[in-house]
Amino acid sequence: MVGGGLAGSAAAWALSRRGKQVVLLEAFEPGHVNGSSHGSARIFRRAYPDPLYVQLTGEARALWHELEDEAGEELIRVTGAIDFGPGPLPRIMYDLLTEQHVPVELLRPAQARERWPGFAFGDDDHIMYHPEGGVIDAGRAVRAMQRLAAERGADIRHGTRVTAIAEDGTVRTQDEELKAETVIVAAGAWTGPLLRDQLTLPLTVTQVTVFHYRSAAAMDWPTFIYLPGDGTEPVYGLPSGSDAPGAIKVGVHGMGTVTTGDDRDFKPDPRVRSRAQQVVMMKIPGLVPEPVAVLTCLYTSTPSEDFILDSRGAIVVASACSGHGAKFAPLTGELAARLAGGEPPRHERFTIK
Repeated sequence: MVGGGLAGSAAAWALSRRGKQVVLLEAFEPGHVNGSSHGSARIFRRAYPDPLYVQLTGEARALWHELEDEAGEELIRVTGAIDFGPGPLPRIMYDLLTEQHVPVELLRPAQARERWPGFAFGDDDHIMYHPEGGVIDAGRAVRAMQRLAAERGADIRHGTRVTAIAEDGTVRTQDEELKAETVIVAAGAWTGPLLRDQLTLPLTVTQVTVFHYRSAAAMDWPTFIYLPGDGTEPVYGLPSGSDAPGAIKVGVHGMGTVTTGDDRDFKPDPRVRSRAQQVVMMKIPGLVPEPVAVLTCLYTSTPSEDFILDSRGAIVVASACSGHGAKFAPLTGELAARLAGGEPPRHERFTIK
């Protein structure tokens, strides 16, 4: 196993449940902020304008429940989730969730204003609410999955950078050479470079910026996505958790700077700050529009925003990515474990083209 973020840790947990011998190699120390799986605030949601992903969120939620039961701790705090804006997407997602029997509501602006006074819903906004949405504590989830895998005998090695992977399952680190029957590569932004000699993967790494804003509204905040409907990027938000207690994390999906895992500069993007602040002031007056904390994170994305979950020979690629993969982590690990066991990919959309 190469990579100890959400996807790699989930695969280690899934394989250890099968009684498999697992070695997980993570380049950085526990809790590092170099990749995409740190912190206490990632969105869990059932809402997608795509029936495949609606189905997969249900399967993922069932596995999150199993993981929480086994770990004995809460990893997803249920807050409910709203999607709103003047375009058609809230209604499209409402119809898809209804078709798959996911609890969901469509609200009039006046109803939504009464329920969530921290938002400025426009008269032309469509508002969809689904109560199963919530906040994933990503850092805690990584620790829980690694702990449970280790309790079943998995060898978890931090500070172990993989330098090369061969088609026959040979893995080289800075200190040694290992031979595996199957190598699951779940290295996020480092996946493409590690496999460049074997595979050409359509992955782009982007450094994105997120902001934590203090709440000034007397309400329980749901997770939310503002869909402007004018071709500009969606803006999302969620309770920050321990990353910034009492604050709301806000980001702009799809806006960032192309980089690599090793070359990123950790500098906030002023364009993202301007866009986030504009939306906060216009649509979310329940937040104080000056951030109390700023951080950067990495997206590793495919052009379609679908995942890559496929195998070639001894190598399994697990890139559950594109800025929306965290919610699927236990399912991603399960699907990677199935691929390692010789099963075909779950869906053609996830195959290496």
